[in-house]
This record gives sequence, structure tokens and C-alpha cells, in this order.
Amino acid sequence: MLIYYKMRIFVKIKTGAKKDLVKKINVNEFMVSVKAAPVGGKANHALIRLIAEYLDISAGRIKIIGGTRSRRKTIEII
Repeated sequence: MLIYYKMRIFVKIKTGAKKDLVKKINVNEFMVSVKAAPVGGKANHALIRLIAEYLDISAGRIKIIGGTRSRRKTIEII
């Protein structure tokens, strides 16, 4: 039986970067650079994809619960 726990992380995002990068600052805080522009949710989708790759989990388990239009985001992982 699999048990999933909810976890919240805080992310500061930099859009329009030269390359995609995830940098861990501490246990639940990350700095993420994405190539995508913050237009039409493209940067948020890129952020979810990068965090999923970094944590080696499905992107469907990641949800932005705060700061969808801000550089500082709260993300919930289930």
C-alpha cells in the first residue's frame, strides 16, 4: 500500500533565463531558472516540469497553490 504525504516547498522563479536550472537553497526552498517567458502560463508549466524532474516524480503530483502570477510561489507535492 502506498501512502502519499503532502509537502510544501517555496520557489523563487527567474524567467527568460539562458538555461533551465533548479538550485536547492534549503530543505523546502528552491531557486528555479526557466527559459520560458511568463506569458500564458508557460513559465509555470516549465517550473512544474523542472521540479518534477529534479525530485524524480510525476508532474501530476505537483500543484502551484500560491503565487501563480508572482516570482515567489508555494508548491504542494502529493
